[in-house]
Amino acid sequence: MSVDEQLVKDAIKGDDSAFLRLMQLYKIDLYKTALSYFRNEEEAIEAIQEVTYRAYKNLKSIRDTAYFKTWLTRIMINYCNDQLKKNKRIVLGEEILNKQGNEENHTRMELKDAMLGLDDRSREILMLKYFNDMKIKDIASTMKCPEGTVKTWLNKALKALREKLEQKGGDLHV
Repeated sequence: MSVDEQLVKDAIKGDDSAFLRLMQLYKIDLYKTALSYFRNEEEAIEAIQEVTYRAYKNLKSIRDTAYFKTWLTRIMINYCNDQLKKNKRIVLGEEILNKQGNEENHTRMELKDAMLGLDDRSREILMLKYFNDMKIKDIASTMKCPEGTVKTWLNKALKALREKLEQKGGDLHV
């Protein structure tokens, strides 16, 4: 049993300090996930606060302590998708638009723009794989589907992303 799993078990038993340590361990991953959805630092921080509350409230619903990070990431993704649907908007971060137009920022902006043009599932699967460095089996667990399905969806998402970038005449190769 890993240290993380022991912390999860302790947190489920009511050890608040164990829960806080877990949240400290995963706050950067949660922040990156929220930021990739909202493109806004304040909304990302607010998302972490809300997800922390939801995770704490539903801590006893964890079935497998080994998948705590996956469970937490799923809560964040659901929250972000709900917020975007609720507000019917996608925010391009002002900090990206205000940066100098150097090639790296231009390429990053092209990639983010292309990602925003994908369907929710494709964007989600690419985020989990490439922004959160999750393994296929963890993505399958998060999305509650077989690994083979994840691989198929990932290939389709990459193809769609490649097409979006080519339409924009981007130099980025996926």
